[in-house]
Amino acid sequence: MTARQLFSFPNPVNELSARLVAGGVVTMAVAAIVFGQFWLLIPLAYGFVARVLTGPTLSPLGSLVTKVITPRLPLPAKYVPGPPKRFAQGIGATFSVAAVIAYFGFGSSGAAYVLLGHVVAARHLGKPHARHGLAPLHAVRAQNGCDRSLQGSPIDSE
Repeated sequence: MTARQLFSFPNPVNELSARLVAGGVVTMAVAAIVFGQFWLLIPLAYGFVARVLTGPTLSPLGSLVTKVITPRLPLPAKYVPGPPKRFAQGIGATFSVAAVIAYFGFGSSGAAYVLLGHVVAARHLGKPHARHGLAPLHAVRAQNGCDRSLQGSPIDSE
């Protein structure tokens, strides 16, 4: 494997795999917050940095999901563009590396809690209406002219 191949990000990306990785990240972040297990910051930050640089190749969680879990699920693959997923991994890397520096470099558990909270909250951005089952309602309202701000939006097309 060449360096160019190693340091590439998949495009397109299987949305199911991306969501499963995000679920694992949230589980680790919530465990770190709830149980005060700040050592989890290290694999969390490493995983984000690895996924930004190489996609799932050097990420233990990414490799587990893409090579073991997703192939065993009886769900169809849904492919989405890779660059937005890479951007999201970069945001996660920024917050998680900052949390590592805050806690291990400056001894600030408060700052680490806040930064981890941002990692958890970022998981719920994206398509919030679709995730909570509200997209059909918004699409019907847009079609009937009740909510003109949504016409032509991604929510309108779901």
